[in-house]
Amino acid sequence: MNHVSQHLRTALQLAERGLPALPLREGKLPFGNCAACTRSACGDRPHMLSAGPCECPAPCHAWGAATTDPDILTSPAWAAAWRQAQAVAYHPGGAALTVVDLDNPEAVAWARQALPATKTVATTRGEHWVYLGTMTSHNGVRPGVDIKSLMSYARWLGPGTGRMQLLPDVVRALAVKEPAAARPTSCAAAVPPLAMDGVCRHRSPAYLERGIAMAEQQITDARSAIHNTVYRTFLAVLSAHGWCGCLTETHIGRLFTAAQAKGESLRHCEIAWANARMKLGM
Repeated sequence: MNHVSQHLRTALQLAERGLPALPLREGKLPFGNCAACTRSACGDRPHMLSAGPCECPAPCHAWGAATTDPDILTSPAWAAAWRQAQAVAYHPGGAALTVVDLDNPEAVAWARQALPATKTVATTRGEHWVYLGTMTSHNGVRPGVDIKSLMSYARWLGPGTGRMQLLPDVVRALAVKEPAAARPTSCAAAVPPLAMDGVCRHRSPAYLERGIAMAEQQITDARSAIHNTVYRTFLAVLSAHGWCGCLTETHIGRLFTAAQAKGESLRHCEIAWANARMKLGM
């Protein structure tokens, strides 16, 4: 059996078990986007995140290409990728899993002391500890420790050993950091003048607080089209509060935290924020 059929057979077996699979090229990397999708020309909306997903049949969008559909995995559009594939990966978050990637013996030793025992998979340099449950993915939460769940992929290295446990709070806590410092909303664009008495036109800090709380709730309540919801919410907040100097880095951090809790990466948050500012001419 050649490597093409081996990798494809593995992917089909993962799909049968409910693990969204995708091919990896040399360097354990996903395949780059096709010409139609490169540089986000298609809107860069992976199938699992948008009501208007990219319709590209190729294995584009990295982890967003992972699928349990055997017809897609065996389609002609994926054939070239399987011919070049060097490994198979899966999207843990798409299977309601979280992988704690321990990249060296020191990280493994730490996990054995600090984390509840669960299913483990041997890797080239360390171990994958697999828990049942999802969270946002984060790299470098500790030296040699990455968390792979939503919007990420993990290399398939076998079923592992041990009994899988529920994702514990101690793992979730590894990803809790101070909100990322976002750029203030002040800019060189013309700012609407304040009221004659020098008071913000919102009259009361409670107005801003309600606006931020409503925006957080709108993001939290989103069940689909997460990218679009985050962008529209950022746009609404900036439109209502971005011109008068009310917004602080703390407010922006709250919005970014809500978006990251829904699986958005910090990079996607920053892009959405920048695009909303550009749309408003800020």
